[in-house]
Amino acid sequence: MLFFDGAFGLALLAVWLFCIIDVITTPDAQIRNLPKLAWLFIVIVLADLGSIAWLVAGRNWSGNNSLSHKSNRASDFPEYERPGRFVPSNPDDDEAFLRQLRERAEQQRRDYRARREQELQAEREQLLGNRADDELPDPDGPNGSSG
Repeated sequence: MLFFDGAFGLALLAVWLFCIIDVITTPDAQIRNLPKLAWLFIVIVLADLGSIAWLVAGRNWSGNNSLSHKSNRASDFPEYERPGRFVPSNPDDDEAFLRQLRERAEQQRRDYRARREQELQAEREQLLGNRADDELPDPDGPNGSSG
């Protein structure tokens, strides 16, 4: 009878340690009902009951839910989720794609500079156009013509 008590105690200790490690290493997407930190607290404080609760209600053992949940979640980098994203099949295609990207970026820089120059020119014309002719400085100086 003493052996049975000791073996049962070791089994509960093993389950408790397993659950602590399992809570820590389980991805957040596979944890149900409570946040990971709450489950860890429950498993540590309530040892046997917390371990059983974790195994029954905390971890998603099927794994199906985590994959569908992840696919429905918005990506941190949506540009990599585009259906038309380029995937090179050989290095030459990759170089051609990168060259095309560089050319497009340079064209966008040129367009921006031209647009900015037009805006600055329009501002200059507006400033000069809003001034009255008598406000413009006399090129001959304050005394009239120099001569």
